[in-house]
Amino acid sequence: MVVGLAPGAHGSNRTGRMFTGDRSGDVLYSVLYKTGFASQAESTSRGDGLELRDLFITASARCAPPGNKPTPEEVRNCRPFLERELDLMPNVKVVVALGKLAFDNYLDILKVRGVIRSRAPFVFGHNQEFRTAEGQPVLISSYHPSQQNTSTGKLTEAMLAAVFRRARKVAERA
Repeated sequence: MVVGLAPGAHGSNRTGRMFTGDRSGDVLYSVLYKTGFASQAESTSRGDGLELRDLFITASARCAPPGNKPTPEEVRNCRPFLERELDLMPNVKVVVALGKLAFDNYLDILKVRGVIRSRAPFVFGHNQEFRTAEGQPVLISSYHPSQQNTSTGKLTEAMLAAVFRRARKVAERA
């Protein structure tokens, strides 16, 4: 499972598929294709033929937020959707959190559910792996593939590919 930030106003909010039709998606789908999680390297619309393999993509917020940054209230209001998706997919082996907001939101869910006692041991960083509790998915944190991160070199395709290669190895061991 990949947890992102929110639908992009000119991307997935328009196309109906997460990370489709924007710069973040260009990078993400290229990497998903190279690591075997997607049938093609790009996605332009829901009906473009792309098929995900052993992967589900969701977001912390469900609406395109102003300035592409959801408020804490928006994230709280949308959390039940993410929680329901987690409940509906009991066989998830790995959660890849794209960005600190997705990372924090996922950990907040685990804390409220009593899976973890504290978030303190979980420090966000790129390509970090966390084991939260027996029987729970492994959490891997990654910088978000936003244009800001990719155009500055904070995140490269190679760095993101390393995250998804790690996710595949973890899932295969589980």
